[in-house]
Amino acid sequence: MTTYTITGMTCGKCLAKVQDAFKIYPGADITLNPPRVTIPAESDPGLAALNESLKPFNKYSVVPLQEETSSSWFSTYRPLFLIVGLISIVSLRGAETLHDWMIHFMAGFFIVFSFFKFLNLKGFADAYAGYDLLAKKSRAYALAYPFIELALGMAYLFRFEMQITLIATIIIMGFSSIGVIQAVRRKQKIRCACLGTVLNLPMSTITIVEDLGMVAMAAIMLV
Repeated sequence: MTTYTITGMTCGKCLAKVQDAFKIYPGADITLNPPRVTIPAESDPGLAALNESLKPFNKYSVVPLQEETSSSWFSTYRPLFLIVGLISIVSLRGAETLHDWMIHFMAGFFIVFSFFKFLNLKGFADAYAGYDLLAKKSRAYALAYPFIELALGMAYLFRFEMQITLIATIIIMGFSSIGVIQAVRRKQKIRCACLGTVLNLPMSTITIVEDLGMVAMAAIMLV
């Protein structure tokens, strides 16, 4: 048996494409987390042939096995904690009440998180379609989602039609959390697309807290 690392594979759709490309190799076992392919010695055609099979999908490539280094739960989510922490601190500026702070925080949250998604819009859409109920059915929605987040961020920043903005936040983030909850309950090992594909964050209860936290803050302000 020979095991290789597959680069560029980040979601369920990616996995399906690679599986289809490698179906000509009997016994090939492809996994998403970690992104690897294991092939029996008698079926292993070598790196060059494997990459040739992936040529229609230039996003993926096969390289020699790269062992993953173990990391703690905190180090895995440190980038997310750092980003949210900094947004929380900046949101204190000019906030005289908790209500003010929440508006500032939600403006920063949506704008910053949409920024990371825009860095690789197509990659985000692929990853998001791996678990979001609507994104699975509509590619257009998956591609539009970062723009929706940006619009919400700008609405909070300029306090535009706050009641409508708060209701929209509850609907959008609440619906988004459904797919996340289902993925976590099924113990699916997939990438969380909350920060796009720039950072490799696994799907977990942290994502649920993130989505439902925004719903809770919007509901509090709406009341």
